[in-house]
Amino acid sequence: MLGKLIIAGTVGALFGAAVVATAAPELSLRGGRFKPPTYAELSPDQKTYVDKEIAAGRTPGAGGPFNIYLRSPEMAELSRPLTEYLRFKSPMPRKLKEIAIMLTARFWGGQYVWYSHRAYAIEAGLSPAFIDAMAVGRRPDPMTADEAAVFDFFTQLLSVRQVSDATFKTLADRIGERAIVELVALMGHYHGTTALFAVDRYPLPDGAREQIERPM
Repeated sequence: MLGKLIIAGTVGALFGAAVVATAAPELSLRGGRFKPPTYAELSPDQKTYVDKEIAAGRTPGAGGPFNIYLRSPEMAELSRPLTEYLRFKSPMPRKLKEIAIMLTARFWGGQYVWYSHRAYAIEAGLSPAFIDAMAVGRRPDPMTADEAAVFDFFTQLLSVRQVSDATFKTLADRIGERAIVELVALMGHYHGTTALFAVDRYPLPDGAREQIERPM
């Protein structure tokens, strides 16, 4: 009887190990200097973070900063709510957010952020011609009053690290002081993200072309 129990326990342990092994997710991450790990190579805190993301329906994929953020799961987890608020929940038109994001990407020469946000910007209501003008450092024409106020504010802020009273007043009159604070915070997030992509030397996907003619 004891022998049967030992055999059953051994078989059960082997079966359980096989289930765990087959359950390990395929991460399929992309990176440059930050080598993409397999699930088996993750530290316990990294596995906890990945498991939470998968449980929430956010399966890690090849695109985006997930591989970079794995180096600091605590930072990634703490920053997510703020990032989601600024990108998707703060009460202003998405196309205005995309102008700020793409000007920040161009400031860095951030080809991947530009590439990945081009589709978001078009979906949000910016025309391809508008985006192409920004890519080569030209002021888009035509623009709505709100678009022009955001474009002029962030172009000036990124160029001279300050905005004039007139530029501030124009944007505040159009979208309000709350929106200014949230757009500048969103810009700050993409400074960090684009800088991390630069440090990583993050590769563009196969077939993607560099679109920024020159950084700011």
